[in-house]
Amino acid sequence: MTITARELNRATLSRQLLLEREPLTVPEGMRRVVALQAQQPASPYVALWNRLTGFTAADLDAAFTERALVKATLMRITLHAVHAEDYSVFRAAVQPTLYASRLGFRFAASGLSPADADELVPELLDFAARPRTSAQMQAWVEERLGAEKKEGAWWGLKAYAPLHHAPTEHPWSFGHRPSFVAAPHGFVPTGRAADPQALRSLILRYLAGFGPASVADVAQFAMVQRAPVRAAFLALGDSVEQLEGPDGDVLFDIPGASRPPAETPAPARLMAMWDSVLLAYSDRGRVIPPAYRPWVIRRNGDVLPTLLVDGHVAGVWRPLDDGIEATAFHPLSPATWDQLAAEAKALTALLGEREMTVYSRYHHWWAKLPETTGEVRML
Repeated sequence: MTITARELNRATLSRQLLLEREPLTVPEGMRRVVALQAQQPASPYVALWNRLTGFTAADLDAAFTERALVKATLMRITLHAVHAEDYSVFRAAVQPTLYASRLGFRFAASGLSPADADELVPELLDFAARPRTSAQMQAWVEERLGAEKKEGAWWGLKAYAPLHHAPTEHPWSFGHRPSFVAAPHGFVPTGRAADPQALRSLILRYLAGFGPASVADVAQFAMVQRAPVRAAFLALGDSVEQLEGPDGDVLFDIPGASRPPAETPAPARLMAMWDSVLLAYSDRGRVIPPAYRPWVIRRNGDVLPTLLVDGHVAGVWRPLDDGIEATAFHPLSPATWDQLAAEAKALTALLGEREMTVYSRYHHWWAKLPETTGEVRML
């Protein structure tokens, strides 16, 4: 079976609840979309607002406080919000990447080895059985290892150890000064070997939320090597089916998963900064037109909040004191502008309760946008 580029786009939007907002609870919605990048505290809120009917910021606050959802370093060595029941499997699947990255040069430069990490992590988790500030965690490391090893050791351990971020402050549950708490269930990773069962489970969850997808897409999403991903697909057998992608690539999907027709309408959306749908693929062209990619994904990795029009990135937006400023990269129809204005009104209400000028620290990128953009409007 062959799937076209437009059908692939619509499948992505359907899995990510972007064809129509759905009446799900926050934990249910998170399970559906798999994971949301969360290095910017407001982004999971904006992301779920885009996907769920009746969403309120308080709903997500409660999910984090009750630890139904957790925030931790996971795929791509990046902070993600995930359902609590998914955390341990996802963490085991990316163990080789975290091991190689966070127990690498800077950790070793402190005179420490992976064997030292194996000894330190259980003790660190015991200390973090209740929430601890970053300063308290660093003080523990310094007391254990000495001042000269503190910086490199904590740099490695805070991402390598199975630690969750603990809610600390408004407006968005997590501030820029994190606190940490040990993951439950006594999960303590060791070694650089992949957990094949965990990787297979992650792949099935990924396909459910982002599929159809290629080996390269999965490897990009999780930042794991392609060889174990290929082996995992082979081991999954009839649990997955193969499709031929628009360029002849082999794509995998879950049998019976939603793949709407190409002509399915896609409503306009104001997507969060670092929204996962922009970053979950090796070929990001299914959502981001190639010409717009350097305008949206900056060289340092910042991913701007975007206008999604007919299922594809069509511009960027930013909140200002008096409303939402939308910059289109090409001319948009009056009906599209009306849709965006309605979305902006609802988003302004969400942000106005918490932080109207969220993302303001990234406004310097707007001066670097090309002068050939289609139109700028205040919504």
